[in-house]
Order: sequence, then structure tokens, then C-alpha cells
Amino acid sequence: MALPAALAPLERPVFRGLWLASLAANMTMWMNDVAAAWLMTTLTTRPVLVALVQTASTLPMFLLGVPSGALADIVDRRRYFAATQLWVSLVALLIAALALAGLLNAPLLLALTFLNGIGLAMRWPVFSAIVPEVVERAHLPAALALNGIAMNISRVVGPTIAGALLASAGTPWVFVLNAVLAGVAFWLILRWRSTPRASTLPGERFIGAMRVGLQHARQSPPLRAVIIRAFMFFLQASALVALLPLLALQLHRGGAGLFTLLLACLGAGAITAALLFPRWRRRFTGAQFVTYGSIIHAAMAALAALVPEIWVAVPAIFVAGMAWISTANTLSIAAQVVLPNWVRARGMAIFQMALMGGTAFGAIVYGRLAGAIGVPAAIASASVLGVLLLPLLRRWSVEGLDADHSAVAPPRTPPEVKIEIGPDEGPVMVTLEYVIDPARAAEFDAVMQLTRAARLRQGALSWGLFRDTVAPGRYVEYFVDESWVEHQRRLERFTAADAELRARRMAFHLGEQAPLIRRFVAGTGAPLAAL
Repeated sequence: MALPAALAPLERPVFRGLWLASLAANMTMWMNDVAAAWLMTTLTTRPVLVALVQTASTLPMFLLGVPSGALADIVDRRRYFAATQLWVSLVALLIAALALAGLLNAPLLLALTFLNGIGLAMRWPVFSAIVPEVVERAHLPAALALNGIAMNISRVVGPTIAGALLASAGTPWVFVLNAVLAGVAFWLILRWRSTPRASTLPGERFIGAMRVGLQHARQSPPLRAVIIRAFMFFLQASALVALLPLLALQLHRGGAGLFTLLLACLGAGAITAALLFPRWRRRFTGAQFVTYGSIIHAAMAALAALVPEIWVAVPAIFVAGMAWISTANTLSIAAQVVLPNWVRARGMAIFQMALMGGTAFGAIVYGRLAGAIGVPAAIASASVLGVLLLPLLRRWSVEGLDADHSAVAPPRTPPEVKIEIGPDEGPVMVTLEYVIDPARAAEFDAVMQLTRAARLRQGALSWGLFRDTVAPGRYVEYFVDESWVEHQRRLERFTAADAELRARRMAFHLGEQAPLIRRFVAGTGAPLAAL
């Protein structure tokens, strides 16, 4: 029998195996965070230290996002994915051993949580880049929603198991089970056989790959919009999750069981919403998902914090979970849509940096605020701020993003070469000469500004446009690539959006011949700064 639309990607064995690995890995993450957060409440009564557990877990993604994304784009993704999970497994074993020995204290717990966060930071970008490779583009929204379901099934099952062990066997055994599940996820990843990415060019260098990834994000207005919206939403949403252990303690007869119940409600709401996405997406746009999700999450978080009754908090947090996954999934889809495959892991890493940066920064701010004005007031303040900022964020809309624009365009003809050029020789300067109608100069300049952003997104070091002082309407465009191999790599990065932009440029050019193109390679030992 065919699966419902929301579950259709699970029919593909490769995605199903990776999804199960993700589910197991996410369970270890949530079990570790739940056990660490609750253990911290027994080690200290300071709200800021409890909130810092979430900061220690998420801050590595903010610090290591670009390096991890660069590695995921330039090395074998299967091996890299397995290596990151092995790191998480080894850290889990260390935490379990120290917990069993009774040697954990507040600073050491934060340090080990940070080490675990490093593994998660290195793992997340590669998995995000793999998903579009193993499912069809039409199934990408459902596949990303299933990833959200995996995250939130683990948010329900992981804390439930953790809560049962916390109440019966004790915190150390949560960490032991966490280590076992981390090993299972590692084994599932090793079973996957990836398809190597085809390219006749040598791999990118690590530092250069990071530079290009950051430059691509900076020069892509749609990606910038998604990044800004992700940071601001998770800045708001972090208050509820970071202070949830303390909120549970303040509710009637609060304890480990109630904390587990609240986490499970958050996850159950997210799962429910993810299963309804195919129906909802026929009625609401991406921009509406983000706006309504932010408002509903803010309202429900404030309600759960300000009304200290379990019968109010449980349904409010359930609805907050629905709003959370609706907003987060929409932003994730928007980021995937605008990123071409060659820079996907780096772009998703930068997106995740914004997400985790907002979460980590918000946890610090609202943790300190809770110490000053109390937990309910701190959560309510985050909700009010999130809603008040929405009008200011309208200029960064996630509406109208076209997935086809990031698709790879048909291969272009390699440049003609009549001299011997080594792959690392450079820099390389390219010039193009245009002749246009002077009356259309303003229109041409606007298109060339888009061209500038496109050249820089593809990795160019610099770009410029010059007018001829003698011949009105004659322009010379130039751009500089780091080396000859980086110039050739540009041909592999040409997308449908680039092809459309090229057609717009060519429409201005007068004459039967195409614009004259010249390529210049720096002489041996020529410094880059001399250009």
C-alpha cells in the first residue's frame, strides 16, 4: 500500500535507513540534554547555570558551523557522517563512565555537554546536505518534515525513557543508554553506501571552501532573509526550552516526571503538525507559516509561563510544539530551496549557525533575566519581544523562493587554452566587453549589480565594471578567481538562475558577435594584492 504523502519518502530504502540513523542519533541528543539539564538542577540552584546547559549544547554549532559545512562539501560525506557520529559515541561513553563513578560536577557537566555539542555541530550540516541527494525534489518538503518528525519522536521517546530512568535507576543510567544508542546510530550510518560526487577537478581546499561558503551566503539575498528570520525566531523560542526545567519545578508538584511530560508535549505537538503539513501547505504560504507560527508560539509560551497550572501548561506547550515545527520546517525548506548542491552543506551550516546562535544567545539572556525577574516573566518577555519584532522583519520574507533556480544548468564549454596552465596557477582575471545603447545605461547597471552578486556567490575574489571614456555605451566587466582550477570550478557551479541572468545581460549587448571574453593568468610569483 502506498504511504500517505507526509510519509512517502520512507518508501526509499536509502532515505529510510538514514532516517532511522537520524532518529537514533536524535534520541541520544535529547536523552543527554534532558539528563544533563535535570542533573544540573541537583548540582546548583542558579538559573543561569541551568540555562547554560542548552548554551553548551548549541554554541558549538555557532562556532563550528562554517568549518563543518566546508568539510561536508569537500570530503566523502559518508565517511565524514560516520566520523561525526563516532565522536558523539565516544563522548557519550565518557559521560556515562564519569556519571557512574559519581565524578560529575557543574563545570565538568557543562564542558562535556559542550564536547557533545561539537559532535552534533559537525554532524548536522552533512546530514542536511545528504537529504536532497537521496530524495526527489518534489518530496523534499516531506523529507524535511520527516526529519522534524524524527527529531520530535526522539523529543517524546527520549525524554520519556530518560524520565523513567531518572525516577527509577538514576541519572547515570540515562547516560549509559545514551552511549548505547549513539553506537547504534554509528552502525546504521556505516551501512549506507553513498554515491561519490562526479567531478574531474581536484577537491576544494579547506580555507578556500570556508571563504566561498561565507561569501555565497553574504551575496544571496534569499538565503540572508532565511538566516535572519531563523535567528530571530529561535531567539524568541529559546526562552521556553532553556527555562523549561525551572518552569516544571514551579508548577504544582513539579519534578522530573513533569519536566519529562512537558518535553513530551512539545514533541508530540511537533509530530502532529508535521503529519498535517501536506494539507496545511495547500492553504498557507511559507510567509504565513513563519508569521503565524511565531505568534502562536509566543502566545502559548507566555500562557504556560504565566498560568501556573498543569492543565493549562500541558495543552499550551503542545500547541507551542506545533508552532515551533511549522516555523522551523518552513525556514529549513526555504534554505534548502535556494542553495545549489555544491555549497549546500556550507549554506545549511550557516543557516544552522543562525538557528543555534539565536538559541544559545537567547538561553544566556533569558537565563540571566530569569534570575533577576523570575522564570515566568522572562519567558513572557521573550514572547512579547518576538511579536513586536515581526513588523520589522517583513522586509526579509521567505515567500516566492523558486527551487528550480538552484538547479544545475547544462554543462558549459570549457575555456579555450593555448598555453600550459597548472591548476594552482593564478589568480585568474576575466574581462568581458559589452556594447549597449547608452539610453539603457541605468537598466544595464541594475542587471550588472545582480551579476556582481552572482560572480561573488560563485567564488570570485573581486568584481568591477568600467565605462569607456571615449566610446559611450562600451563597458568592460572584470572578475578575479583565486586560481585556474577555481576558475574551472565556476563551470560546475552555474545554475539555472545564473543562466537566466546571463540571458538578461546578453539582451543589452548590441552586434552580432557575443561580448569579447579574455582570460589572464598571473605570472609566476605574482602577488594577489598586485591586482
